[in-house]
Amino acid sequence: MVDKSEKFNWLVRVGYFSRAILYFVLGLIALTSADRIAEGTNGIFRAIEDYPAGIVILWLMVVGLAAYALFRFASLFFDIENNGSDAKGWAKRLGHGGSGIAHLALAYSAFQFANSDGGSSSGGSGGGAQQAASGILSFELGGIVLGLLGIAFFGAAISQAKKGITGSFMNRISGNAPDGTRWLGFAGYLARAVVYVVIGWSLIRAGFMSGGSDQIRTLGDAVASLAGEGFIFTLTAIGLMLFGVFSLVLARYRIIPDMGSHGKVPAFRA
Repeated sequence: MVDKSEKFNWLVRVGYFSRAILYFVLGLIALTSADRIAEGTNGIFRAIEDYPAGIVILWLMVVGLAAYALFRFASLFFDIENNGSDAKGWAKRLGHGGSGIAHLALAYSAFQFANSDGGSSSGGSGGGAQQAASGILSFELGGIVLGLLGIAFFGAAISQAKKGITGSFMNRISGNAPDGTRWLGFAGYLARAVVYVVIGWSLIRAGFMSGGSDQIRTLGDAVASLAGEGFIFTLTAIGLMLFGVFSLVLARYRIIPDMGSHGKVPAFRA
């Protein structure tokens, strides 16, 4: 059994703070810097690297994103979010596991830049993801695996959109949160749904349609690929900035589940 501690609680909040920086900067550079957004995910970390105290911020993000990933893994393995063990519960828990993997990869990317390796990395903005995809495609059923992963991203997109429209995320936020939290989450989750659709489609093309690993889109690449879509790109970029602000609210007001053996289920707000 995992024991809750104040250190864990604060690490999770640092994780939400790191996520706030990530999404706000992503939306900001999408709106203001065509060159940076064309670099995809690497462009996000290069932009942060150029800020005053950028290296310090990057190291904070390394710790925070890794901590957020561990929080999501705890949800998968220990069900600290009380999703249950039925089909619906396991679907949510597996989704949290996928989120954990994604944020762990982002933490590693942040580490590369914090460790002054980001500028010399090669292979393009999605190089790491594309190399991993190439490895999967080298197996006999690799294309099917990537295609199914793409379908899973479509499912995640639907879940994000549903969460934003219904406002179900408010059940896990303190009643003391600012009044505009509901609308920040609405805009942010819908923007994330759009990005997840782009990522999912890239995986389906790479897997089921033999498009090759160079079709794979990461977080930043997915936004960059929308650059020619007019108002869809603009609304998505603004939504991602608002999701960053929403994540900042969560860093302060998210109810962190009790991970102790007594009272594992959090007292979520009705």
